[in-house]
Formats: sequence, C-alpha cells, structure tokens
Amino acid sequence: MKSLSDLNKIRKEAQKKLEMRQQADRTQVRVFMGTCGIAAGARETISAIMDELGNLDITNVEVTQKGCIGLCEHEPLVEVETEEGATLYGNINSKRARRLVRKHIVRNEILDEWVINRE
Repeated sequence: MKSLSDLNKIRKEAQKKLEMRQQADRTQVRVFMGTCGIAAGARETISAIMDELGNLDITNVEVTQKGCIGLCEHEPLVEVETEEGATLYGNINSKRARRLVRKHIVRNEILDEWVINRE
C-alpha cells in the first residue's frame, strides 16, 4: 500500500500531465501507423520523435498515432500541426524524424523537400 505522500505525488504528476494536454498552443505530431507505415519503419520514426523531444526537454508537443491514409508510397508519414496549420511529411525515417523535430517543431522551419501536403 502506498503512503498518503506517495499518492499525493502521483496525483500532482497526473494533474500536470492533464494540464499539458489542455494547452491551447500545443503542437500536435501525428505518425501514421497503418500496416504499410509500420512495415516502412513508422515505429522507429515515432520512437525517434519521442526521444528527440525528450532530449530537448520539449513538453508542449502531443505525439499520437493514426491509421493509414492511403499514401503508402510515401510511408512513414508524419503530420505536424501548429497554430499556422498542418504539414504532412513523407518518407520520414528515424534520422529525418530527429531533424524534423529540431527544424519544424523547435525553429518553425518547414522542410519543403519532404512535404507531401500543407494546409
């Protein structure tokens, strides 16, 4: 059984995570992980994104998984949505994923050579 102080600590951590989810200015990153995405390396891509965000101590980014969107020839696909709009990137391996975090998420620089679609 946990002590009252342990439970309070868990409660505070859960509240902090909930507050982070509710931030209006939160950047969203979606990694498309249908069967074709996974076969093309989407697991490694999402791991690299999460790792790079952790290395840079970035906490205002929500990373989620999505299913197939029918662009199999461009897998792994990653979409970055900020207040400026959404950008869909194709062929994002783990090395490119780390660069995507540093350029698009940190510096707000679009990597045109990998863009499939922009809203």
